[in-house]
Amino acid sequence: MLTMTSLAAQNQFGTLIDASQRQPVAVTRRGRPVAVVQSYEDYKASTQTIPLHVAALISENYPLHGKDAGEAMRMHLGKMSNKAAEDGLTEDDVMRMLNED
Repeated sequence: MLTMTSLAAQNQFGTLIDASQRQPVAVTRRGRPVAVVQSYEDYKASTQTIPLHVAALISENYPLHGKDAGEAMRMHLGKMSNKAAEDGLTEDDVMRMLNED
């Protein structure tokens, strides 16, 4: 992954956008990563992948059909949600963790 300082990203915005079309670019401030710039296509692909993985896992673990499948999914997701809440995680925390590299 390419890295660019926030000052360089500001002063060379066109370069940042061009580079992000080829691969994600980490933007740093004071030596710490603060953002990642990626192409819109990569963003869409990364946000659509997670639900597909979840759906595949659920269908493997709960091979049901119709009303039974819906109820099993609700129970599974409820258990996951309760566990995250017990661990002190918000929905935003969970989504950020799922999207981390």
